Formats: sequence, C-alpha cells, structure tokens
Amino acid sequence: MKSKKPKLHDPEYTKGFRKSLRNGLTSAEAFLWNHLKERKLAGRKFRRQHGVGKFIVDFYCASEKLVIELDGQTHMNPTAQVKDEERTQFLASKGLTVIRFENKMVFNLLPSVLKDIEDHFMENRENRE
Repeated sequence: MKSKKPKLHDPEYTKGFRKSLRNGLTSAEAFLWNHLKERKLAGRKFRRQHGVGKFIVDFYCASEKLVIELDGQTHMNPTAQVKDEERTQFLASKGLTVIRFENKMVFNLLPSVLKDIEDHFMENRENRE
C-alpha cells in the first residue's frame, strides 16, 4: 500500500500550532494583519500563519504565490539568519516568493511596506503577460 504524501499547504500535523500562532500574533503581525485582512490591500486575500510543508509563514497570498515574513530581534543573529535562508530556499523551491520586513519597519514605515507588497503584485502581473 502506498503511503499518502502529506499536503504542502496547511498539512494536518501543523494545524494545532498554526491555530495557537494565530491566537498569539506578535504586535507587528497584528498591526500588519489589520491592513491585509478582508482583502484591504489591492483586493488580495491573505492568510495568516499559513502552513507550507513543515514551515508556518506569517502571511500568505495564494493568488500571488507570495509569502510575507516579519522579522523581530530573534532573527538578527547568524544562526537564525541561516535558518531563515534555508526556509526561504525551501519556499522558493515550491514556486513562492518571500518578502521580509523587520518588525520596526511595519510600525515606522507602513506605507512603504504596503507599497512594496503592492509593487510585487504589479511585477507578478507583468511577468504573467
């Protein structure tokens, strides 16, 4: 009998952890989520704490194959940066684009962060045409 290959998106084994992360968003995640939820940004649907393989990404827009990651202080050391790069490479190997922002950018430069995300939508559209 063949073993069933686990789902790439939202695999069952990450369900409980994803739920707990959604219930305990960081302040930066909650702040950005207020600007992404309910299709507020360019009519695109985003999901928060979305599973991709063994990873759980902060935000995911399926129509754009876009992952948005917010990085706080814990990401600012060499070990974490290596893990982040491995994660980004895995996500890229699945056809996803990853955009990273430092938490402080979300609070201090929100219009710029939102524009960077929207610019990705435009680049994506041009690449499809």
